[in-house]
Amino acid sequence: MSTEKQFLLNSTEQQELLAYARTAIRQALQVPGAMQEGPLADDPVFQEKRAAFVTLKKRQALRGCIGSLVAVESLAASVRRNAVNAALHDSRFPPLSLEELETVQIEISVLSPPQALPYSDTNDLLRQLEPGLDGLILEGSGGSRATFLPQVWKQLPAAPDFLAALCRKAGLSAEAWKKGGISYQRYQVQSFEEAGEGRL
Repeated sequence: MSTEKQFLLNSTEQQELLAYARTAIRQALQVPGAMQEGPLADDPVFQEKRAAFVTLKKRQALRGCIGSLVAVESLAASVRRNAVNAALHDSRFPPLSLEELETVQIEISVLSPPQALPYSDTNDLLRQLEPGLDGLILEGSGGSRATFLPQVWKQLPAAPDFLAALCRKAGLSAEAWKKGGISYQRYQVQSFEEAGEGRL
């Protein structure tokens, strides 16, 4: 599975998008409910419909992560909305403060379109997975659903551990991936982050 050429942003565009995400969070913290479009809204590159995740890290620890798996809005709109939601509405963390924003590092992951991952058995599934490259969407028969970005392979480099943790995230048993009845889609990301914690 290869990332399409037009999917990639150059280094200047990456820095612009990171700055845009930080500005969106700052605006929302200063004026609750603010969701101004900003200068990227008219740039054709950022008007492409793309799914994206925004991850906030503080001293390399997760501080918030919200994203979308399906490209239903422009990249600029997706990053703006997910940046604000990661800062204020990730239920795992208290809302970010304006002061804390200056200590947080922002990472953006732009997703390729998910593709179905058919498999004949668990061995076939394990053979097909590409650790470090594949993001994975799990869908169980009972409506359970979860995803891991490719970056999660850094913490779970063994495919069985990756799948077990993804099952638990979806509310299933850690062994559910071995029993069948689960469908998967995979995707890749172009991921980039601010040079250091805090502002660019």
